[in-house]
Amino acid sequence: MTSSPQPADAGVFLRAARRQAVPYTPVWFMRQAGRVLPEYRELRTRWTLLDICRQPQLCAEVTLQPLRRMPLDAAVLFADIMLPLVGVGIELELVDEVGPVIKEPIRDRKRMSALRALVPEQDVPFVLETVRLVRDEIAPARAVLGFAGGPFTLAAYLVEGRPTRDFAQTKALMHGSPDVWHGLMGRLTGITVAYLLAQVRAGVDAVQLFDSWMGALDRDDYQAHVQPYTRRIFEAVRRTGIPAIHFGVNASTLLGEVKGDGADIIGVDWRLPLDEAWERIGFDKGIQGNLDPGALMAPPDAMLRKAADVLRRAEGRPGHIFNLGHGLLAGTPLDNVIRLVDFVQSHSAVPVASVTAE
Repeated sequence: MTSSPQPADAGVFLRAARRQAVPYTPVWFMRQAGRVLPEYRELRTRWTLLDICRQPQLCAEVTLQPLRRMPLDAAVLFADIMLPLVGVGIELELVDEVGPVIKEPIRDRKRMSALRALVPEQDVPFVLETVRLVRDEIAPARAVLGFAGGPFTLAAYLVEGRPTRDFAQTKALMHGSPDVWHGLMGRLTGITVAYLLAQVRAGVDAVQLFDSWMGALDRDDYQAHVQPYTRRIFEAVRRTGIPAIHFGVNASTLLGEVKGDGADIIGVDWRLPLDEAWERIGFDKGIQGNLDPGALMAPPDAMLRKAADVLRRAEGRPGHIFNLGHGLLAGTPLDNVIRLVDFVQSHSAVPVASVTAE
């Protein structure tokens, strides 16, 4: 599957993702659909997260809510990384303020072998219909961003049974039962590839792989136990021709490895200054980030000083997509989010005459 090259008038997000000249730095936020929006919180008094995801019209509305509030450059699909696992029959509960809780964790060959392949049109049709509805609703210049959970993060949830800080059970399985670990990672990779390719067919313009917890690994373990599967995912996406983003939290020590995994853009958190992160990644890659989400809880002047520092470190190089170093925090003032979008777009703007198509 391949896609045609982006036209000269492609949206700012897609042009930045391809490291082309842009009139301003595009901006979107992880967790922009939800949390900070009162209209979303009102819906959550009636519906659970999974209830919303399973109703395409409602899910599309939640996805579009932030774009009605501010001129964001991408609509990110409202979903949860566990949806494809729900689709293949994993029994879990998404507990507010906790995360996914798995009824029967996978820690042996028998349960690993029972994890079946994903058939997206059968198992998660609501996700694909939501993508189609959102793509039909918004202007072509605004990107629709799909996503999936990375294989290590999905495996960690399945093995631990719930969110963890030490990943003790996960690492015990990785080192103590490598055959089970690699079997699990192979199955999760197949599920993730099928899920992302189905989103591409439904109409997303780019995808992000959230391997949120890969920063819990050292370099050797990442290379041996995760990297081959991550590369398989990005190779499958690369063949579609759409841009791909790779993001992990607290993963600065892995940037030297991640840069070769096949993504077009590397998302970085706030723990390493953006210019230093970009040097580690290499300027032949795009970069996404990396304002500390906590800065949005501060008074506006303080927040904007931090945002200005991110833009300064990017130095106007092609390939920067402004985002936070992780998702929007619950309780973030909505006015600060709106101010930040305006600030990034206006303070990164360049004269129209200097922007040319490549």
